[in-house]
Amino acid sequence: MRKRLTVVLSLLIAASVFAGSPAMAAGKVIKIATQSPLSGDQSVVGVDIKRGAELAMEQLGGPLTKMGFTLQLAPFDDMANPDTGVANAKRIVSDPAILAVVGHYNSGVQIPASEVYHSSGLANVSPANTNPKVTTRGYPEINRIVGRDDVQGVVGADFAKANGVKTVFVVQDKTAYGQGIAEFFKKRAEQNGIKVLGFEGTEEKANFDPLLMPILAGNPDMVYFGGMYSQAAVMFKQAREKGYQGMFMSDDGFDSSDAAKIAGQTLTGGKGAFYSTVSGPANVYPGTAKFIADFKAKYNAAPQPFAAQGYDSMAICLKAIEAAAKANGGKIPTRAAVAKAIRALKDYKGITGTYTFNKIGDPTTAKYFVIKVASPDPTKWSTNPIVQTLDIAPPQ
Repeated sequence: MRKRLTVVLSLLIAASVFAGSPAMAAGKVIKIATQSPLSGDQSVVGVDIKRGAELAMEQLGGPLTKMGFTLQLAPFDDMANPDTGVANAKRIVSDPAILAVVGHYNSGVQIPASEVYHSSGLANVSPANTNPKVTTRGYPEINRIVGRDDVQGVVGADFAKANGVKTVFVVQDKTAYGQGIAEFFKKRAEQNGIKVLGFEGTEEKANFDPLLMPILAGNPDMVYFGGMYSQAAVMFKQAREKGYQGMFMSDDGFDSSDAAKIAGQTLTGGKGAFYSTVSGPANVYPGTAKFIADFKAKYNAAPQPFAAQGYDSMAICLKAIEAAAKANGGKIPTRAAVAKAIRALKDYKGITGTYTFNKIGDPTTAKYFVIKVASPDPTKWSTNPIVQTLDIAPPQ
C-alpha cells in the first residue's frame, strides 16, 4: 500500500511539473519596466507615459505571446526624484525577468538611473529625455526617440529672434534638464544678438516675488523658463498679475494641460506664451488616430504629451525582444541581445515617426515644434496651434 502511494505521489508531482508549475511558468515570463512620476505634481504626464507603454504591450505583444511567453508590465514611480529613480533602477535590474525599461520623464532622473541600467546591461528606451548626456556617454543600452536640448534650446532662441525679441531674462530650475536647456537657449540667444538681462536658478514653487523684482524692473521682451510646468506656470501667472506684458517662453517641460490649470488666462494675455517641444500633440502625427481613440476608450481621457512616445518606446522594446528571442531559438534572450537588437532596428515605423538609432542611441532625425498657448481651458491644451515644425539631425 505504501509503495502504491509513493508511485501515485510521484506521478502527481511529475504531472504538475509538465502541466506548467510556477517554476516552469516563471521561465516564460518577460517583463518590461516603466519609470516615470506616477505621483506628485508631474504625474499628469508621467502616468500617461506609463499608460502609453501599457497600451502598446496589450496591442503589440501578440508575436511574443504566440511564442509562448507571458508579458508583464512592471511600472515604477520615480516621483521625478533622482534618488527614487536610482533606488527603483536597482530593484529593476535585480529582477532577471525584466529585459528592458521605458522611461524616464525627467533627464535629471534618467541620467543617474541609467548608470544602473548600463552597469547591468539592461536596455533603456526613453520617450522624453532630452539632455544631451543621456546619449553622449555612449552607452550601448541607452536610447531615446526624441530630440536633444542642445538643439531645442537653439530652436527656442531662433524663434525669439525671428519674433523681434531683443532682451530676455532667463530662469531655470537647477535640474539637469532645466538648467541645461536654459544654458543652450542663453548661448544661442547671445549669438543672435539678444541681450540676456539675467540668468537665475530657482527651486521656488510658490512665491516668486524676489525673482520677479529684477524681471519687472528690466521689463525684457521675453521671459524664458527652463524647467517644468509646475514651476513655470506659477511664475508666469505671478509675473502677469504684477503687470508684465511681454512674451513668455518655455520648453517641453511646460507641455502639460496642468499648466493651463495653474496659470489660466494669464498665459493668453500680453504677448502670449510659447513653448518648444520635441513632442507635438498626439494628433499631429499621421499614425496616431487609432492610438488616440483607443487611449480615450481605455482611460477615459485624451493622452497627455509623451503618451504616444511611451507607446512607441514600448513598441521598440517588444520588437527587439521578439527579434532576439527568434535568434535564440525561441528562448528568452539575454539582456545584451535585447540591447543589441534595439540599436540594430532600422526604419522602425512607430505611430509618432520612423526610427533608426545612430551609434550613440539618438534618432537619426528628430522633430522639434514651437507651440502657442491659445486657450486657458486645460481640456483644449492638445489644440494649441503649432507655429513652427522642424526636422533636425542630432549634433555629431
